[in-house]
Amino acid sequence: MRDEPKSVQRSFRLSQRTMELLETAANDSGESRNALADRLLGEGARLERHPLIRFRSGARGRRQPFVFGTRLYVYQVVATLRAEEGSVERAAEYLGIEPKLARAAADYYAEFTDEVDQDAAIAAEIERDERARWERGRRALA
Repeated sequence: MRDEPKSVQRSFRLSQRTMELLETAANDSGESRNALADRLLGEGARLERHPLIRFRSGARGRRQPFVFGTRLYVYQVVATLRAEEGSVERAAEYLGIEPKLARAAADYYAEFTDEVDQDAAIAAEIERDERARWERGRRALA
């Protein structure tokens, strides 16, 4: 979905109302119509395959998958599943979510491993940067 090396040109017929919505959303977001349409189609196709996964802007403005009905990003659920040795039930209990939600994150991860791993790496980098900033501030006030 993101950072894809090439695009394919296709022709679609869209209703006037859909075009108006797309135009308004593109103007509001600052994205081009093509970029917005690509993102929305990509997310919509993923939603069809993974109905318990949604998308929102996360770290550094990137669109990231999260588990519907929670505040948990897929990479966070995957990290917990790893810590719980793959046990969906234990991970779900630890996170306070239903097992089907942990399973949904695992299923999404199985299909989009590289992207979710990239989300986790960026989150870890941000965490390191924020920790260093906090420590600098703490030292400055000491």
